[in-house]
Amino acid sequence: MEEAFMPHGCGTLVAELKDTLTRQRYNRVAVHNYCRNAGYFLAYLAARKVTLEAVTPTDVTDYLRFAVRQFRKRHGRAPARYWIGIPRSGIHALLKLALKRWPPEPAATAGELLCREVCEQYQTWLREERGLATASVDALLWEARNFCAWLIKHSNANFAGLTVRDLDIYMDMRARGLTRKSLKDVAERLRSLLRHLHRTSRIAANLSQHVIAPLLYAYEGIPSALSSDQISTVLEFVRKDRSPMGLRDHAILQLLAVYGLRAGEVIRLRLEDVDWRGDVLHIRRSKTRDHSLLPLFETVGEALIDYLRHGRPETDVREIFVRTRAPCVPMVRIYSEVSRRIEAAGITPSGKRGPHIFRHARAVSLLRASVPRKLIGDVLGHRSTESTIPYLKLATEDLRAIALDIPGQEVRS
Repeated sequence: MEEAFMPHGCGTLVAELKDTLTRQRYNRVAVHNYCRNAGYFLAYLAARKVTLEAVTPTDVTDYLRFAVRQFRKRHGRAPARYWIGIPRSGIHALLKLALKRWPPEPAATAGELLCREVCEQYQTWLREERGLATASVDALLWEARNFCAWLIKHSNANFAGLTVRDLDIYMDMRARGLTRKSLKDVAERLRSLLRHLHRTSRIAANLSQHVIAPLLYAYEGIPSALSSDQISTVLEFVRKDRSPMGLRDHAILQLLAVYGLRAGEVIRLRLEDVDWRGDVLHIRRSKTRDHSLLPLFETVGEALIDYLRHGRPETDVREIFVRTRAPCVPMVRIYSEVSRRIEAAGITPSGKRGPHIFRHARAVSLLRASVPRKLIGDVLGHRSTESTIPYLKLATEDLRAIALDIPGQEVRS
């Protein structure tokens, strides 16, 4: 590239980038490519007298087009489709290191600023006054932000002019592709936001009662669950994968299958939460914010040790499960990893195929072992025994086995 030489003083910045990427466990090839492209970009900016602090996303886009042209000149052909991601990644890594905020947030409109203020107040109310769990707050806030984004396009965030017709249009839009249960959840989250808007006098009337949701009967649906044979198949299939990712996923699946943990409880598990001498596992419950002490079973302990010794990258983070590729940061979700392993093992669940079906399966196994409902709730981290009732529906075959004939009824041929 004709402008490959960095201006004076920029070598220090690239060296700092190299040290940062090395500490984050990027491999040598990635570090080399990131730093080389960062240097090219700095030279490009210097030639056009653009300071690093004044860089915009448009400057990055212009440079990437320039880089493609340079590639054509050198090789006489266009680069591969994925090639552009290499210089882009190096530039973004440089800018995130050098600037306080990258990418910069676009200038917000008056409507966007109002919606941001509403959502921040709503979040404070949910956490500090209602005391909801983080997972519940996140779900309610997602719906609030989605509704606000829709309202900006619909009426420029005019909360005061909100009508029942607006709510109907929004619910019709949200209903596409959702099950009745999911749509009911949407309605409940929207009602919560509308009550907050009325409480803070942003809307004159309480419109929450006008949000129409589908009628659901208590425990009408049967949750998805894997059979014990299917769980054994998945665990055995993943156990054969001795790669770092395979060791990690096997340990995750063991925790899900043996204890029926929620996904959030798995990803928040920290190194100090495993008492190896006492054979105890310390679990922070996602929904109730309670803490549980569970016995560390041998299969789980062996899977964890195998992962920690042979699969977990060297990193300073305390969470047990981290990304296998740099940057080696804690995992934020495990749905795709679990569903991918289930599919690869040749298992096709009838319904959902994420981490929660292992939780359902664990509940069924405890029910079939005649474990009292209160104890099942303790294992699953339920605060109320009512939360355990839906899992009773899963043992339908057991209920059929003990079904009794109705006295006085004749069987007609």
